[in-house]
Amino acid sequence: MDILNIKELEQQGNEAYSMHTIFEEKQSETTVKVGHVVIRPGETVPLSGVSKHEENEYSVIVKGSLVTEIEGKQYRVSAGQATYIPKGEEHIAVNDGKEDCELVFVMVG
Repeated sequence: MDILNIKELEQQGNEAYSMHTIFEEKQSETTVKVGHVVIRPGETVPLSGVSKHEENEYSVIVKGSLVTEIEGKQYRVSAGQATYIPKGEEHIAVNDGKEDCELVFVMVG
């Protein structure tokens, strides 16, 4: 078993969000990536354009809430809820609240 302290991992991101990749494993043609993201209040991820992945994305909102737009349709997602975004779907996330939105994600593809 591996136990990691998320705050000690290399941080990625920009002024809108911070992200830590917690685990990443490649097996044959499949990669699994687990990470933690904090989206700051009033910020949009990505800063411009849309996100689009070659992996399926599974996320659990741990704290706060956000509005996500997928294929032109908006959804509010709050702490205790989970999302699934199929590979190739364009999406954005907006933290329109007053507190950080924290989520844990798993990318499989």
